[in-house]
Amino acid sequence: MKNAVKMILVLVVVGIFSGGVLVAVYNYASPLIEENEAKALDEAIYRVLPEAESYNKIEKEGVTLYEGLDGRGQVAGYAFKASGFGYQGVIDIIAAADTEFKKLKGMEVLESSETPGLGAEIMNEPFKKQFRGLSVLPDITFTKDKVTRDNEIQAITGATISTRAVVEILNKEIDCLRRALGK
Repeated sequence: MKNAVKMILVLVVVGIFSGGVLVAVYNYASPLIEENEAKALDEAIYRVLPEAESYNKIEKEGVTLYEGLDGRGQVAGYAFKASGFGYQGVIDIIAAADTEFKKLKGMEVLESSETPGLGAEIMNEPFKKQFRGLSVLPDITFTKDKVTRDNEIQAITGATISTRAVVEILNKEIDCLRRALGK
């Protein structure tokens, strides 16, 4: 009986100590993680809106977007984040549209766990460059054949699910933004 109490006491002390260490590490790392995420978002905004020299964060009707301003203070376009599920998990995207939300200016994948060599191709330049100048009216579509329309991209061979996911994520977010902004 005495040994059982002793073991329980040791386990409680070890548990309290371990919990305390985890809290300390979290409290130390959390601000650094937030700072790195903010820096990565900042860099991504300028990648999808290269003509912007600054931006304003706008929150309206439950949506967040980033109004990019050129050197003269004129609106160069709007960047926005979008998320959804792909084949392997969540895909986080940042994209930019012109001031009328008629064409995309660019798209970057911030985070993805799609299959290496297949779905992960959504992070490569050949796929991303298809979104520059892409019309979003009507909704973006994709094809396995040669692209023939202004609102169409070519699917990644063997990764149709990932391609479809990116297209659906963008269409959904653009629709929400248009409604919120009245465009």
